[in-house]
Amino acid sequence: MRRSDRLDGILAELAENGSVSARELVDRFDASAATIRRDLELLEEQKLLSRSHGGAVANGTLYELPVRYRGDHRAEDKRRIADAAAERIEDAQTICFSGGTTTTEVARRLRGRALTVVTNAVNIASELVISESIRLVLTGGVARPQTYELIGPLAEQSLEKLNLDVTFLGVDGINASGLTTHDEIEAQTDRKMVERANRVIVVCDSSKIGRAALSGICPLTEIDELITDTGAPPEQIAELRESGIEVIQV
Repeated sequence: MRRSDRLDGILAELAENGSVSARELVDRFDASAATIRRDLELLEEQKLLSRSHGGAVANGTLYELPVRYRGDHRAEDKRRIADAAAERIEDAQTICFSGGTTTTEVARRLRGRALTVVTNAVNIASELVISESIRLVLTGGVARPQTYELIGPLAEQSLEKLNLDVTFLGVDGINASGLTTHDEIEAQTDRKMVERANRVIVVCDSSKIGRAALSGICPLTEIDELITDTGAPPEQIAELRESGIEVIQV
């Protein structure tokens, strides 16, 4: 197994459970104890975990994996979410995407559709620019390498005079208090996308539900719908529905 795949798997396990066992990693990846130790040392050097006796723990209760380490351990969930999201798009609409692995899955389903797409995610733009039927608008802004997004005042100015039919928003956390993400400048750019849209749909897997990251994007009253998988605790889903938003589980 390639080292990058092991690192991805280790961080995915941390994101899910908050800790990993070195012994379990040896068995899971069919690697030597020395190999796993070196992997954990590298990730600790990059401030992505803290080593503990017998393994490692996440740095805090909710942290951000750089895009290069985000794997496909929820890939099937995200594909189902993206399929449901794409069904809500009508031809000739203006659709906006924030960055994120789930929003990227939605965007991939638009190839060949007659749409205007606005995004601040350079990876989404690179996938859609070759589609002749899509009119692509990429915001300005300062690149954030963790998420491949353009953020900040230039991005917000790009969005200010645009009228968006639907914004698909990726988040790092959603609970009764609202939507959150890890970076305060990214949160401001996301907020502008919300403000300019007639309809706001959050797309995220169930690991984000009931959690809160550092910076608030907006309260639940400013979004219309959440599309997620079936993995979230029922009481958390009920709490979101009580706020007035439509929650679709696929």
